[in-house]
Amino acid sequence: MHARDVYAGDDTAWSFEFFPPKTARGAESLFRAITDLEALRPDFVSVTYGAGGSTRDLTHDLVVRIKTTTSLDPIPHLTCVLHDETEIQDILTRYAEAGVGNIMALGGDPPAASAASSSYDRSADAFQHAADLVRFIRRFNDSGAHPDAKGFGVGVAGFPEGHPATPNRLIEMDHLKAKVDEGADYIVTQLFFDNRDLDDFRERCALANIDVPIVAGIMPITTAAGMKRMAELALGARFPAALQKAIARCNDDEAVERVGTHWATEQCRDLLDHGIAGIHLYTLNKSEAAKEIYRNLGLG
Repeated sequence: MHARDVYAGDDTAWSFEFFPPKTARGAESLFRAITDLEALRPDFVSVTYGAGGSTRDLTHDLVVRIKTTTSLDPIPHLTCVLHDETEIQDILTRYAEAGVGNIMALGGDPPAASAASSSYDRSADAFQHAADLVRFIRRFNDSGAHPDAKGFGVGVAGFPEGHPATPNRLIEMDHLKAKVDEGADYIVTQLFFDNRDLDDFRERCALANIDVPIVAGIMPITTAAGMKRMAELALGARFPAALQKAIARCNDDEAVERVGTHWATEQCRDLLDHGIAGIHLYTLNKSEAAKEIYRNLGLG
């Protein structure tokens, strides 16, 4: 289903995010989780793309497997880094032929440090910003290359806590507005743990005349180590003191997962009460937290 149709109704749309495993064992573990979550009937699921396009083929294979073997609607991520226009054209053509209806267009992370990446020159990439990629996808749509007359729906990223590469929050919103002006259909936010950050983000979007649906990205904390890893990521994350105190009271990861799932449930409950267009759960390729959130909220 095209993204514009997903978010056209009054009900909050639900979606889950997966990343492509690098091993056969990981792939089978993921598909067990996908089978569990398929029963929750999300509006779509998304599949990430590694730094520098490092999981390009894995992402494509996972998207096609989800499309052909489940009832789920997969949305692949696509990034600017280390791509030229011909490569992006070929990727879009493959997805169109597979019946994929939507794309998440992202700036992307540079490749990890290695001998092969030491000479990488970001300025040589055909797409310098996500807005450039959105524009290219729209050109692909206008060419009639997609079998659906609507072409690909396009999602982009938003940053309620701020983009680490753009400390100037006014310029940050200019960049987001540029993506929407180029044709983005909806915005999925990076993870956040205080809904006041999203409330402020939504108000700033309104001030910038950004009127596409905003989808809240929620990641349930399941381990203390996982929370620390989140804090160390380049994107960072702000952990409210109340959440940190609750985690500190836990004696083991089972307790941490209960606290993290409860916290995420309360975030979702508040978002539902305030009419959010969509909730996007970062699953880390696991199903239990998402299923528990659904149960806590009384969802089918």
